[in-house]
Amino acid sequence: MKTSNLLYILVFVAAGILSSCKKNYLDIVPTDRISDVALLADSALFEDFVINRYMGVRLQDKEAEGTPPGFGRGFEYGLWSSLTDESIYNNDDNTWVIQRGQLAPENLGIAGTIWGRSYRSIRECNYALTHIDSVQMSDAKRTLLRAELRFIRAYRYHDLIRNYGGVVLAGEKVYNLQDNLTDEALFKRATIKESLDYAIAELDAAARDLPLANADKSWDLGRATKGAALALKARLLLYAASPLYNAGSWADAAAAAKAVIDLNLYSLAPDYAKLFLTPTSNEIIFERLYAIGARHVCLEISNAPNGYGGWAGNTPLQNLVDAYEMNNGKVITDATSGYNEQTPYLNRDARFYATILYNGASYRGSTVDIYTPGGKDSKDGPSNWNTTKTGYYLRKFMDDNNPIDNPWDVAGLQPWIYLRYAEVLLNYAEAQNEAAGPDASVYNAVNQVRQRSSVMQPALPTGLTQAQMREAIRRERQVELAFEEHRFYDVRRWKIANVTENVPAYGVDVTRSGATTTYTRKVALSGRAFAEKHYWLPIPRSEILSSNGNLDQNTGY
Repeated sequence: MKTSNLLYILVFVAAGILSSCKKNYLDIVPTDRISDVALLADSALFEDFVINRYMGVRLQDKEAEGTPPGFGRGFEYGLWSSLTDESIYNNDDNTWVIQRGQLAPENLGIAGTIWGRSYRSIRECNYALTHIDSVQMSDAKRTLLRAELRFIRAYRYHDLIRNYGGVVLAGEKVYNLQDNLTDEALFKRATIKESLDYAIAELDAAARDLPLANADKSWDLGRATKGAALALKARLLLYAASPLYNAGSWADAAAAAKAVIDLNLYSLAPDYAKLFLTPTSNEIIFERLYAIGARHVCLEISNAPNGYGGWAGNTPLQNLVDAYEMNNGKVITDATSGYNEQTPYLNRDARFYATILYNGASYRGSTVDIYTPGGKDSKDGPSNWNTTKTGYYLRKFMDDNNPIDNPWDVAGLQPWIYLRYAEVLLNYAEAQNEAAGPDASVYNAVNQVRQRSSVMQPALPTGLTQAQMREAIRRERQVELAFEEHRFYDVRRWKIANVTENVPAYGVDVTRSGATTTYTRKVALSGRAFAEKHYWLPIPRSEILSSNGNLDQNTGY
């Protein structure tokens, strides 16, 4: 990725604004923006503008740090996981309002910027697509940049669709402030199917002209590829076939995921933990990269235990911990699994140890001590306001080579992975199971994920029914993709959020008396709740008001 351009040339197109001013002594050339005239006269500058569309403007406190946010939330202080049964954000930061079912058009907590940022980016892509033919460059370069812009625009629509359902399809139009607020096309929401069809068609068009993969050294890491476009298409088709959307076929979703598999470009990383620290991993299909020497959210201080100088941050819930199987492949509720409530972390799925810090876990040359009385990572330790409320700390994504104390401008270089091969395999398995039942290809896809060399969970038992395989795949997604912004959307598209999100946010109290350690389940965050209307986010009230009431709100808000 051209990080020097991508992170530091933040282009703002003041289309028509500068040229409309009368010449007078106040007319000066601004130094913090580039005019549309200059942008369209320089192909290199225009390409920088395209690269910058992978990022968005910061619209809310605690979004990103230093560098602008990308798609979704990515590495920010409050992760999207802390709106689910995966974790809670220890110091709230506008997450508890969603966990407690208090979401409203006037208060969306950390979810309040998706609509505005997405449509701003769509407008910027439309601007570039409208003017690209007037920029002097080779036909090959123009074709590539046009495909990139269509991919970015489709990704923004994907973010809108999975949060709001049917959305406004802006087409190719570049809307301006003077546009008529009564124009029906400006505010008319398409159906979910129409919205999905549009985004999928854009991804098909982009895939035709994008390079095969980032392995092509003529293309920059972090930019869109054919594989990225096809993988995002497969995800959208999986969503489309799911019960919440009910706007597509499982067979189409399976075929789309199979098309990515058949590229033969990607493979599972041997080491699950190191995958999230390795931007060049062959498992990564599309990712966000960060520049050295720029300010980023520092994951280690944000999420580490208080005894190490950390702030606890996104603390895992017992709800997630309970989903990890034993290393013999049996769920902990199976009486023959060997699970013991008083040695709960013994012999678990290897991904548990790569994802969660628990009492007794080895960490940075020491041991995590969450027990009371006296544990250094408990309320009896230093900075006790940063003690976990759940009895766990986050391990996934953490780079032990980064400092926890005073990490600024040093840490925060881990890639944020938007799309990876394990997701594609699980997408295929789910769709194929729903379309044709648990055939050999379904088993093969799931077992590949379970049996990467650092994990080696036993293969799924043969003879599963379709319903049993469905539950196995859902559990596999829960543990394999934990903290990667999937759980929030999975439980909604499956229409089980009314169950999973109405279960209390559980944690564990760890107490020690002599040589005996006792683990007692507790409620870590009170009032967790989910209502039928919460299957979709409300459109922010400010957007409804800005439309002069012409934009339809989601049902229930």
